[in-house]
Amino acid sequence: MGDIFQRLLFIAQHVHRVFEQALTHIGQPQVLASLPYSFRNKFGLTIVEQPQLTQSLGPWLRPSQAKYAKKLGQEKDLLQGLVDQLPAFAKYHQNWHYSNTNWLPFYWRGFEQATGYTYVLNDLGDEKKHWDGFQTNIRTDIRKAIDRHKLVVSSVDVEEFIELNKMVFSRQGMSMPYSESLVRRIDAACDKHNARKIFVAKDDEGRSHAGVYIIWDENSAYYLMGGGDPDLRNSGATSLCMWEAIKFAATVTKRFDFEGSMLEPVERFFRAFGATQTPYFVVTKTKSRLLRVKNTLQALRR
Repeated sequence: MGDIFQRLLFIAQHVHRVFEQALTHIGQPQVLASLPYSFRNKFGLTIVEQPQLTQSLGPWLRPSQAKYAKKLGQEKDLLQGLVDQLPAFAKYHQNWHYSNTNWLPFYWRGFEQATGYTYVLNDLGDEKKHWDGFQTNIRTDIRKAIDRHKLVVSSVDVEEFIELNKMVFSRQGMSMPYSESLVRRIDAACDKHNARKIFVAKDDEGRSHAGVYIIWDENSAYYLMGGGDPDLRNSGATSLCMWEAIKFAATVTKRFDFEGSMLEPVERFFRAFGATQTPYFVVTKTKSRLLRVKNTLQALRR
């Protein structure tokens, strides 16, 4: 498998403790397809699920030079071969990467699909093009952060970032939806591979206004987490940190993925950076009758 996939798989295995992958060879010495998956057991049921702080999983297929019709046939065999290697599960839920555009073989095996959206900045090399593509409010926020509030963006350790990240949820009366230990494991795994950077905007009094945490591979940088002091939220710090992260990403990779979001206020903020709306598949299958009833009741409450 390629170096990128191997590195991301290494990170995922060290971050998420229960992590496996299905592999397909179909008579070839090399791996032709892989489906990494995380799972947990709850009340005796096996749940194959999207891990926390992981935007996408789904299948990886070795690139094929075959003609289009034959390529689709190969994908059918490979994808269904991966399905056959999944453990007996009560529920499957994965967000596929947007580069995966063929889920039809999963449909034939009884899976369902919904569409999610992320926002992606492509071709990071042209800084002026991206700056000009920002909506006016983003450019105004960045100038305000620098000129009026004298904010300077620097790198900090993960402990300082965690405190900022917790503030995002505490101001909404919520606890963090993931554990601090998970964030530390992600940080340690990514740091080992030189694949993460934290950006925090501070004023001349040393107060941290906001922070942005990104990871990257050879193809893309990913906005993983953010944080901010609610008492200082109008300083433009988040926009400034995001802009610094985008400029840095241009030095290490090809594109910048905002990783969502389906939340309307967050989507509005990401869209303002001029990124391209990009659909991805949310592929699911629920075999357990109990879980199907639960899902129906949750849908009715929306």
